[in-house]
Amino acid sequence: MDFAISIEDKEERNKVAKAIIGVMGNLNPHLRDVADFQHKLWDQLFIMSDFKLDVDSPFPIPTKEMLAERPEGLEYPQNHPKYRFYGNNIKRMIDVCNGWEEGELKQALKYTIANHMKKCFLNWNKDTVEDDVIFEHLYELSGGKINLAKWDEDLSDSSNLIRSKPNKQHRSNGKKHHKGGRNKKRY
Repeated sequence: MDFAISIEDKEERNKVAKAIIGVMGNLNPHLRDVADFQHKLWDQLFIMSDFKLDVDSPFPIPTKEMLAERPEGLEYPQNHPKYRFYGNNIKRMIDVCNGWEEGELKQALKYTIANHMKKCFLNWNKDTVEDDVIFEHLYELSGGKINLAKWDEDLSDSSNLIRSKPNKQHRSNGKKHHKGGRNKKRY
């Protein structure tokens, strides 16, 4: 890099810069198909030269100020739901369901939302929950538009909604046992 900066002839500097870019590309051949790979290489070239290299770049030349700029802060939703364990997506799903016409598809969506609510409840609370509690919460979150309390069907069983962790009794001395007694690493 220092050699490229010290060259006085601009054409020669451009040739050396392209040679450096070629070497950088050869060091990372797996990235050649990545979009903007060449642009990134040229940006790195200028950064490594501390922005002192004066060459013709096929891309806009970055500046120190541009790299030092702080990104704008992200806006996060600032809603504080009453039942946090359901998450924000449940409210969105309920709003979508309320916008649909009555029918079989809407009834299936209501059932799916209720099952998802039960799953979220169980994930957060690690306790059993009665379907009536889920139905009450759904009624409240939907603004009284979804009432499954009179529904004849039950929600999915709690054991089907929560995955249980595998039993760790099969390990001894911290070693994993493979089928067939093979202790080979798998890649």
